[in-house]
Amino acid sequence: MTTASRPSRPSRPSPASPPDGYTVHDLLSPPDIPAHIELIDGWLWSDGPQQYFHSVMTDLLTTGLRGAAPPALRVRRRMTVVIDEHNAPEPDVMVVRAAAVRGADQMHFLVRDVLLAVEVVSPVSETRDRDTKPRKYATAGIPYFWRVEMAGADDHPVVYAFELAPQARAYRLVDTFRERVTLGAPFPLDIDLTAIDHW
Repeated sequence: MTTASRPSRPSRPSPASPPDGYTVHDLLSPPDIPAHIELIDGWLWSDGPQQYFHSVMTDLLTTGLRGAAPPALRVRRRMTVVIDEHNAPEPDVMVVRAAAVRGADQMHFLVRDVLLAVEVVSPVSETRDRDTKPRKYATAGIPYFWRVEMAGADDHPVVYAFELAPQARAYRLVDTFRERVTLGAPFPLDIDLTAIDHW
């Protein structure tokens, strides 16, 4: 799928688009919508097959965050976050309040329960991961956001960590990490990014 401003349909078959666009109800009504589809401004998005870098970084960050998260929080990957009726993105990794976990059949979280959203940028989702989704996360009040990209000749990972400026409802860059992610929020953590070579 391209990153054109008006997205095409998902790569897998889906129902004909309603006149007013899709809603969260449509997205969360299986089996009509395939797995791992995002709803952005009433349009469905699918990234197709996942790249190795994307898969490994998602696993690495999920493991690192889980190892450091306090009991009151949970780390989840690729689950729907309901922002409003026409917006339900699916962060690659997120930290949520443990109290928001309702059961094994749960399909989504409400945006108010998300403390951190992480997006690993891939070629087919650059515009959404760098612009569209961070803006929506900030406007909805998610306190922390990380953007992860490949950089340099050796395609090493770079993590850009942002925190919400509440008055502006926009993110400000806190730090950039190339070897280790060391932060005190949303909780103290230390994640070795060089471990990607052994995954």
